[in-house]
Amino acid sequence: MEKLGKKPNSKNLDLNNCALSAADVTELASLLPFLPELEEISLSWNGCVGGTLKALTVHLHHVNLLKVLRLNNCRLTAEDVISLGEAFEIVSQLEELDLSWNSNIGGKLSLLTKKLQEGCKLKCLKITDCNLTAKDGESLAEILNVIPNLEVLDLSINKNIGCSMKVIAQDLKNVPGLKELNLHMCGLKQDSLQGLDTALQHLAELRKLDISCNREIGGGFKDSAAHLASLKNLEVLDLHQCCVTEEDMTVLSQVIPLLSNLQDLNLSSNKNVGLSSDPLLGRLRFLPKLRSLTISNCGLGEESLSSLAEAALHLPELEILDLSWNKCVGGNLKLLLGALNLATEIQVLRLSSCNLVAEDLALLTSLRQDGHLARLQKLDLSYNNSISDEGWAVFCQGLGAFKELSELDVSLRPSSCRDCGPWFRELLAALTQLPALAELGMQRWALSESQRKQMEGFNQDNKRNIRFDC
Repeated sequence: MEKLGKKPNSKNLDLNNCALSAADVTELASLLPFLPELEEISLSWNGCVGGTLKALTVHLHHVNLLKVLRLNNCRLTAEDVISLGEAFEIVSQLEELDLSWNSNIGGKLSLLTKKLQEGCKLKCLKITDCNLTAKDGESLAEILNVIPNLEVLDLSINKNIGCSMKVIAQDLKNVPGLKELNLHMCGLKQDSLQGLDTALQHLAELRKLDISCNREIGGGFKDSAAHLASLKNLEVLDLHQCCVTEEDMTVLSQVIPLLSNLQDLNLSSNKNVGLSSDPLLGRLRFLPKLRSLTISNCGLGEESLSSLAEAALHLPELEILDLSWNKCVGGNLKLLLGALNLATEIQVLRLSSCNLVAEDLALLTSLRQDGHLARLQKLDLSYNNSISDEGWAVFCQGLGAFKELSELDVSLRPSSCRDCGPWFRELLAALTQLPALAELGMQRWALSESQRKQMEGFNQDNKRNIRFDC
């Protein structure tokens, strides 16, 4: 461990991203008999582990207290999967298995699943981006009845598994304690959504549901959201980039406000959120625990922005607000004035590509000067080319008051390049008053040689990441 720059720990063997060689894996295996208390092994991001796993698994009987095994992005082979399956008969206490980003697992999952035995203690199974096939989905469904303690199931970025989602959904009733279900970019279709909705009635403990980036489920919510409202413990709902239709929005406007424990809602890249006549944004007032609201690129208009502003008055715990890529925000940020006055917890505000104008930046600085936005840590104002030099000057003059700010992005659009105006002096002066600032995006702003040197002088300790490229 010391040779690899890690601190020895008798219970946690963390060799994540250590550029291990096949010889290192063999040496590691020889050490297992001397680590009887070992509970966690992480070999993730070591490509040379692939093809050598058997050298390790044959010694796992020496660490029968093992609870966590992480092997993501290890280039595992079919032989490794077989070896891992055989090891399941030995590591009876295993609770977490992460095999993510091993594309060769696709089509071979049954080599592992058929070895799982009744009463398996597995609580967390992650198989992200493993090129899983429909047949793998069926193999997974078959084992859900032998892993009743499962709490986390992550199948994200397996585009072909959607074909077997109906089969998987039928057996989700066997894991009633499931808390997280991640089906991001799984190739789900409308019939998959219908099967999943039926399964939700058995998942009363679910805390997180991610079905984002499944564009073909658009239009399916109108017939398949009946049981979503029953998830009274749901805290995270991610529906971004799902091509929801206006009819879907009618249903979601009725269902989402019933999820009283919801803390994180992502509806981004669904244009009908803003175009729909149903007042979902206005009904967010019924979600008092909401902490994160992401509605970027939702086609918001001035009317929907007003509805959001009114609802936000009833969201005292809001910490993250992302309105990026909604052009209507420009010139209308004042509609959110009341909500931003009351949002004492807000830490992240994203307004990228919102057609902001000088008046909007003046509003942000005046809010801070009046004692609001005191906890703001991340502010994204990028891709707002419409802001004048005068607007940037006013903003920079008040920027120093954002004492907690750690990230600021004022970059221009990729196709742009613009001279830094006289406001650069104001920016430089403000930066000296922001001790927490670690990230500053200034891409596409053309800096003179003198300005570059001044910026480098500000970052002479190299503790900040300052991005400028024009």
